[in-house]
Amino acid sequence: MIGSGARQTPGAEHISRVRTGGPNGFKGSIKMIKRNLLVMGLAVLLSACGFQLRGTGTTELAIKELDVSARNAYGETVTQLTRLLTSSGVKVYTGAPYKLMLTNEAETQRALSYSGSGRSAEYQLTTTLTYEVHGDRDRFLLGDKVTADRSYVHDGNNLTGSDQEAAQVRQEMRNDLIQKMMARLQQMTPTRLEELQAKADAVAKAEADAQEAAQRIRDETPQQSPVEVPAR
Repeated sequence: MIGSGARQTPGAEHISRVRTGGPNGFKGSIKMIKRNLLVMGLAVLLSACGFQLRGTGTTELAIKELDVSARNAYGETVTQLTRLLTSSGVKVYTGAPYKLMLTNEAETQRALSYSGSGRSAEYQLTTTLTYEVHGDRDRFLLGDKVTADRSYVHDGNNLTGSDQEAAQVRQEMRNDLIQKMMARLQQMTPTRLEELQAKADAVAKAEADAQEAAQRIRDETPQQSPVEVPAR
């Protein structure tokens, strides 16, 4: 109970609670606030119809119709990417002339440092998104990958806060992957698409010609009659 002569600064009780975790707890709270603001900003950026790719002033894509699929058909990455493509004027539907296949999304984690007490550690997360683009007659045009990485601190004294920070870090990485994927798609100009399709058609023709030649050789090669063994 505070006596009549005592005076408490407004907000002092809140500051006291924040500081009970020590300097690390206070710094962690500030870091969490900054990360929250960043994630909110990224979410607004990605969901807005006026989204602009990094280093460009437009979201115009040469591919106007796209069939998007992923190993995890209902995952957050493919769901958010599809939403962003749609808001950018791309018609996303099954059977579209071009196909974007998110073939794999893998995460790795490695320790960067440990505290002296061993109760906290800094980790680096890396997510790799592998994809393929197919064109006319489902012919393979190209395959590549995009990556994103972030680091976060796992505090053994604040497991809930650490889990929240890790989840936010993963969302930041997903936003980064989606932005990079959009940038890759924007690089696929009409000229580039024509070149890739022509190359894919040439490869398919060469394979078909090789198979036809092999079959012709088999057809023209005399077949040996089975040797009859005289009956005893």
